[in-house]
Amino acid sequence: MNDSTADVIEAGRVPVIDIAPLCDGSGELAVAEALHRASHEIGFIYVSNHGIDTTFLADARETALSFFRRSAQDKQEVSISAKHRGYLKIGAARMQDDARPDLKESFVWGYEDADGRTPDDHALRGANRWPSGMPEMRTAAMRFFTEAEGVAKHLLRGFAMGLGLDQQFFLRSSTQPMSRASFTYYPHQIASLGDRQCGVSPHTDFGVLTVLCQDDVGGLQVQDAGGNWVPAPPIPGTLVINVGDLLARWTNGHYRSTPHRVINESGRERLSLVLAFDPDPSTVVDSRQVFPNQTDCAEPITCGDYLEWRFAKSFDYRKRD
Repeated sequence: MNDSTADVIEAGRVPVIDIAPLCDGSGELAVAEALHRASHEIGFIYVSNHGIDTTFLADARETALSFFRRSAQDKQEVSISAKHRGYLKIGAARMQDDARPDLKESFVWGYEDADGRTPDDHALRGANRWPSGMPEMRTAAMRFFTEAEGVAKHLLRGFAMGLGLDQQFFLRSSTQPMSRASFTYYPHQIASLGDRQCGVSPHTDFGVLTVLCQDDVGGLQVQDAGGNWVPAPPIPGTLVINVGDLLARWTNGHYRSTPHRVINESGRERLSLVLAFDPDPSTVVDSRQVFPNQTDCAEPITCGDYLEWRFAKSFDYRKRD
């Protein structure tokens, strides 16, 4: 077992929020208040009735698994580009300077239009890289990207309302968001790897908001306010949402960016579908716009500059470049 065994989660420790009334406009304020409370207290949320078809999600997961089961040579044909698009092998990510490299593989992509064109105006976005002979992967990936980004935008409207802001506050400069998505694969973690090895070591997410679709394997753990690790087990039909560092900074720490990790000791493969939502790279993140009377706010920074700094610290290929 890993060194910090997770406690059994208490009912309601990570709340489950039905967001249908937010998505369809039938009860936005009540959902906004629930999102506000959960983001302030723990920063992790399950959401139900999110509108993404569960059969599609299961099919997308199987498509992604078929890619990760390919040979190393085949996967390296779409190895990660300088624009952070493509395949990352095991050991390519390290969430903290003193952590072991993560025991995971990832395939990363971003927005593209119907003709395959992508924005190329920042160091962290450009042309996607798709594996040959798998047109179904591109189709599934882009559908997930579009639908998960829609969920993220609904949630950010809710967060804004929960803070008493105009509901478009966090989306005012999101005509070409920096959002990126990934299929993330975790092999079974054998005990001989030692008690400091994780699929993903303890970390907080870099950006504004993360939308995560788990499979039924489990392994995601969240650190509570007391420093204890508690599991965030799969709940059928839900997505896991967590506040990222940029949203925590934007709200001057009022919303929590919660440490979490993945340990897959199930004996099975684990596959997650992930969207990291971030607005346009020029978006200025300034908590004084949220809390004008607070004096302890961090200095303003653009979304693009912040993410470029964080990625440089966490991915070995960017350090080499």
